[in-house]
Amino acid sequence: MKRSLLVLVLCFAACRAKPAAEVPASAAPAAAIPVRVAPASRATLADVVSGPGRTAALAQQKVRAPFAGTLIELSAADGDRVRRGDPLGAIVSRDSEAALAGAHQMERDAKTDTEKQDAARALALAERGLVRAAITAPSDGLVLTHAAAGGDRLAQDQEILTIADASSVVFLVDVIQSDLGRVHAGQPVLIEVPGQPARFGGTVHGVLPGANASDFTVPVRVNLRAVSGVPPLGLFGTARITVAEHRDATVVPDAAIVRDDLAGTSRIALVQNGRAHWIDVTPGLRAAAGTQITAPALPAGQSVVVAGQVGLPEGAVVAARP
Repeated sequence: MKRSLLVLVLCFAACRAKPAAEVPASAAPAAAIPVRVAPASRATLADVVSGPGRTAALAQQKVRAPFAGTLIELSAADGDRVRRGDPLGAIVSRDSEAALAGAHQMERDAKTDTEKQDAARALALAERGLVRAAITAPSDGLVLTHAAAGGDRLAQDQEILTIADASSVVFLVDVIQSDLGRVHAGQPVLIEVPGQPARFGGTVHGVLPGANASDFTVPVRVNLRAVSGVPPLGLFGTARITVAEHRDATVVPDAAIVRDDLAGTSRIALVQNGRAHWIDVTPGLRAAAGTQITAPALPAGQSVVVAGQVGLPEGAVVAARP
């Protein structure tokens, strides 16, 4: 009996001496996962149709000889910008030029004093009767080509120069055929040209005939506005046509959206009461301010995770920072 009592006492002592590490403790609280967040915001987003294009002149003016004669002067060269009424050259009529040449020949052939006096009178008469006309620019524009040079003998109405009318310089943008239904006259356009610090402004005038079968594009005419001088012709750039505006749109940073290309879904992680909550969203327009969320509705200022959301479990405790 004494032996049994001793064994019980030793067992009780051994249990009391068990290490604390072996005693189960209550579970420790989960550590918060650090994430970066940004607020959802409201913004006005522009729905834009863009395409490449170039400047072109719809109207060209031909400068022609007013009468048959000799082009004694031509000062304009290809590429020169001209203003309406600027002198470009001069022409002398063939008949008066012939009379002057005859008078000079008389002067050279004169031997006697009488012949010399007759030649002098003929020369003075021919010089007074010389028909000379200035060649002037018919409009503001750009000299495209010239078909004659100084000293050339020209027939009446023969072409001398071709000038692109400045008032007809437009931007022709190639719009993809599938976007054509959203493009209408009067829509605002911004044109960006590589190497040019300033952007051209304009408005859609209308669709032009001449679809391009190779890339399924259609030319759209954009009338330029607020352009100082005549813009260079054949200048390539990109036109951005604002076809619609979405006011008071809900916008989140692009980094907040996690896309599953295989499933075709998009999700964002919200931070609510210190925990992560995943929701499916429907993205809309993308702009500099971010991506529009068309559904579901989000309140302005709602915190969305923009970094650290990969592998983030639903309901996880998070430590959010901007």
